[in-house]
Amino acid sequence: MNEGAKAIRLTDEQRLDWLRLIRSQNVGPRTFRSLINHFGGARAALEALPSLARRGGASAPQIFPREAAEREFEAAQDLGVTLVAVGEAGYPERLQMIDDAPPLIAVRGHLPALAMPAVAVVGSRNASAAGMKLTQIFARGLSEAGFAIVSGLARGIDAAAHRASLGKGTIAVLAGGQDRIYPPEHGDLLEEILPAGVALTEMPLGWEPRARDFPRRNRLISGLALGVVIVEAAKRSGSLITARLALEQGREVFAVPGSPLDPRAEGTNSLIKQGATPVTETADIVAVLEPIMGMALTAREPEPTNGDRPHDLDPAADARARIVGLLSPAPVQVDDLVRLAKSSPRVVRLVLLELELAGRLERHGGGLVSLL
Repeated sequence: MNEGAKAIRLTDEQRLDWLRLIRSQNVGPRTFRSLINHFGGARAALEALPSLARRGGASAPQIFPREAAEREFEAAQDLGVTLVAVGEAGYPERLQMIDDAPPLIAVRGHLPALAMPAVAVVGSRNASAAGMKLTQIFARGLSEAGFAIVSGLARGIDAAAHRASLGKGTIAVLAGGQDRIYPPEHGDLLEEILPAGVALTEMPLGWEPRARDFPRRNRLISGLALGVVIVEAAKRSGSLITARLALEQGREVFAVPGSPLDPRAEGTNSLIKQGATPVTETADIVAVLEPIMGMALTAREPEPTNGDRPHDLDPAADARARIVGLLSPAPVQVDDLVRLAKSSPRVVRLVLLELELAGRLERHGGGLVSLL
């Protein structure tokens, strides 16, 4: 948030509405934000979902029931999990800046660790002994320099990074729910993390992580951090996805050079060729990040509503047809749609919301959208 900006504080009723909205069908973080900006609140957005989806060409979406939201709240409290909304005081500032910041995060542990400057350390699950040793050196050194260590609780490099920063503040970002730890054998490691660190996820309790959930988790790992250190990564690995996401989010990317003979170093060496900062000691990382820590953060401001009432802004049939006709499977900038459709930004955004809630639109980074 901007320095001096006042944090929001949701009431229990508002938090229930937020939870219901983000858990409803076809509502992701970007759609959630668009709905809140357009309708002014989650309750009004929930009421509008059926008509929006019908205008987008689908039957009414499944809206998360209030009873289910209440059960999730109660189960979270029983597990010691807090649901923090974007914009609230406990929400990590850097995570709030990314385009697809989760509206609600489920956190437990030593929550002040989320306010620490953070560095992500990730790498191969099938790590070498040298990679594990280097990870311990970097993670321990960064911890002693005052950084929280962020990683994904995976086998190999992730686990080594967490273990080396126990007691100093380490953040484990989960791909599943707080009660569905993956891999299962790292449940004990997570219990060691919680006294001084945090477990964080956007997924609901009971959610078993699937393959497609790990890239979603990776955007949170990089989003929490000032920079990402890749210790070992094969040519195709989740760590390289994290590096790409970090670049898209404006984070620093560091790579530890490795032997050209080791396939686990192929990805990291390739990152260095592409411009990642090569690092061989903790001081290399600290020297790059210290100046960034002093820079003011710029919060994403809501789009202006101009006092218009949502029902006064329903797009005319011809305007909707023009906007839909301009869309295709090839991603296009929303600004270009506004210009080519000769329509207002608010009308274009509303048509896109209708299509997304109908399951016909995909949003990409950088303000790009495409038709499914």
